[in-house]
Amino acid sequence: MSVAWNKLPWRKFEQHCFRIQKRIYRAKQSGNTRKVEKLQKLLLKSEAARLLAVRRVTQDNQGKKTAGVDGVKSVPPKERLVMAQQIHPKYWKHSKRPLPVRRIWIPKPGKPDERRPLGIPVMMERSKQALVKLALEPAWEAVFEPHSYGFRPGRSCHDAIGAIFLAIKSKPKFVFDADIKGCFDNISHDTLVEKLHTFPQLTHLIKGWLKAGVMEELHFSPTESGTPQGGVISPLLMNVALHGMEIAIQEAKYQDGKPIVIRYADDFVVLHPNKEELQKAATLATEWLKSMGLWLSPNKTRVTHTLTPHEGNVGFDFLGFTIRQFYVGKTHTGKSTHGKPLGFKTLIKPSKESIERHTQQIGQVLRKQRNAPQKRVIRDLNPIIRGWCYYHRWVICTEAFSTCDHITFLQLCRWEKTRHPNKSKQWVKEKYFIRVEERNRFGTYFKDAEGKTKPMYVVSHVDTHHQDYILVRGSSSPYDGKLLYWGKRLKQHPLVNNEKAKLLQMQKGQCPRCGLYFRDGDLLEVDHIVPTALGGKDNRSNKWVYHRHCHDEKTAEDRARIAKYKAAGINHK
Repeated sequence: MSVAWNKLPWRKFEQHCFRIQKRIYRAKQSGNTRKVEKLQKLLLKSEAARLLAVRRVTQDNQGKKTAGVDGVKSVPPKERLVMAQQIHPKYWKHSKRPLPVRRIWIPKPGKPDERRPLGIPVMMERSKQALVKLALEPAWEAVFEPHSYGFRPGRSCHDAIGAIFLAIKSKPKFVFDADIKGCFDNISHDTLVEKLHTFPQLTHLIKGWLKAGVMEELHFSPTESGTPQGGVISPLLMNVALHGMEIAIQEAKYQDGKPIVIRYADDFVVLHPNKEELQKAATLATEWLKSMGLWLSPNKTRVTHTLTPHEGNVGFDFLGFTIRQFYVGKTHTGKSTHGKPLGFKTLIKPSKESIERHTQQIGQVLRKQRNAPQKRVIRDLNPIIRGWCYYHRWVICTEAFSTCDHITFLQLCRWEKTRHPNKSKQWVKEKYFIRVEERNRFGTYFKDAEGKTKPMYVVSHVDTHHQDYILVRGSSSPYDGKLLYWGKRLKQHPLVNNEKAKLLQMQKGQCPRCGLYFRDGDLLEVDHIVPTALGGKDNRSNKWVYHRHCHDEKTAEDRARIAKYKAAGINHK
């Protein structure tokens, strides 16, 4: 059955599904609600969409091996085919009430003392949610506000930061920096369902998910409000709930122009040059949120100014970046669109909190690996350093990267001293540091498959260079059909590393196995064209980028070939 699952025409399924999604997007743009609902029903009944939804949940998602309350955490191919039949809309009416989600508590990133709840639905409900998301998302993408960036395909944190930069670069502004308290947990069910305004069968299903309840260990508690964090469809429902806030704020009359609202998930900022007008917009935002059963967090909400101190604050932090303006002389000043000097400059840097969180994470890894071999420490640290640098390289980052390098060096020295308290500094240095490209690196040497000696070391933050980010076009969406634009844009994604970006450029944004263009949200993995176990070289000319599911299929085939050669006594090394 595994072979039967892998041999399904996935490329045709993707194309068929995307064609219908594109039609939904265009019908919603033209305001044809009847056509939208007809196409959504067609997609929900489509075998292609149902199989893709099951594959997304059981093969692609990071939580594919996390069980719900029923204990099912791995679905073999035969059961996947059955599941694809069971999630057909004709069975929704006769199906039982959805099982409650399993609640677990996970630490907040960078705040080990604080925890947030994560709700995990059962595998069957996850598949239904993935299917419904395929139908709902294109319709809402057609109407979402242009300055909404969180949990949307083709958009990222860096688009929100870029939009803020464009809004303030020519004129200093007051900032209402707000955070919605417990957004996922407090959304009003009735208001959300009314806002969705979809056909009765789908409304009934979504109501069931919202009212399913929560199981924490052996204790059941009903859910009167909110949508559980961890559900496939939860981020989309949150965006639907918060849609309309920007319009509500901008509908009122203002002096000195309308305020600019930029939102990423439940964090948003309102920008306006006049403080009184900003307070008016803030009041409207607070009143609008009350209608959704939401309110602002008093500890995380404040008014500040981008250039001059206001109530002891100047500038603000947003999504891990510090955004602030400084008075400068004529040689360093920013310029208006007409080339006139402004007298100030807008600088965006990694925030102090983000740097502190990052260095604390490195310290925690080193404390856990106090007795581990040096190679394992290097393997654990490099992904953390690279990931943080790839996220922050789109702003002014050189100074922050140098600071992180200095702190990391001191942490590594402490790790060495803890292991060898009675040895001299020179002895420790010779044991753990090597000379690479005229620099001392914390590393060692190893032999590759061909027997050549190669260095292995902890990468420096400053090895990652600054790059300019290109903002997403207005209200563009991956469902608008401009595949070439989105394929090219993917290689410039903030979290795509240099090797992957270069491979994507060589492949022209296409997967070599299924032939489909990569889209934002696809999970991409790099693999050798010819496995190293079969004599392939570990260099870029022998690598391709694949979809995760395509990579899984290729790996299974490669392992079968390796086993076949081993059984025949053939050694390629």
